[in-house]
Amino acid sequence: MNKGRLEAFGDAVIAIIITIMILELHPPEGSSIDALKALAPKFLSYILSFVILAMYWNNHHHLFQAVERVNGAVLWANLHLLFWLSLIPFVTAWLGETGLESIPIALYGVVLVLCAVAYTILIKVLITLHGQESGIAQAIGRDTKGKLSVVFYMMAIAGAFIYPLGAIIVYVLVAALWFIPDRRFERGGN
Repeated sequence: MNKGRLEAFGDAVIAIIITIMILELHPPEGSSIDALKALAPKFLSYILSFVILAMYWNNHHHLFQAVERVNGAVLWANLHLLFWLSLIPFVTAWLGETGLESIPIALYGVVLVLCAVAYTILIKVLITLHGQESGIAQAIGRDTKGKLSVVFYMMAIAGAFIYPLGAIIVYVLVAALWFIPDRRFERGGN
């Protein structure tokens, strides 16, 4: 199978997801600064989600630079990741509508955890296909950054019911952790 087709499909799906998110942003009803300020929660949730999607797209691209071939299991693992990414516009819209409400913030985190788990599954499937001595396996190493992300997301989900703003801050910090592309595939190691 050709990995280029899988990459192109993933690129298209992520572009559509981003397009869906921007279509959820509507201009303010009035022309005042106050009318614009009312959109702040929606706009800020859009920015966070855009950065998260961009980070997945970027790291997916870097990952597939090390891929030599794909099979059916890789296709399904990739679709699994794209499924969870496709839910980001829904939780982004709900988060933007409700502000600092615990349940939307927690559900946002649940979707982020499931995206991270799906990305980890994709990596595991690729390592299984390419072998433990492959460049992918060597580059991933212990995947400390990936494991920490899941732990931080889980803490933020629980924290959303105690300190909702703190949960959002954790989501931002995890995004910042991944903002710089994952260069393990260029230099090897963890």
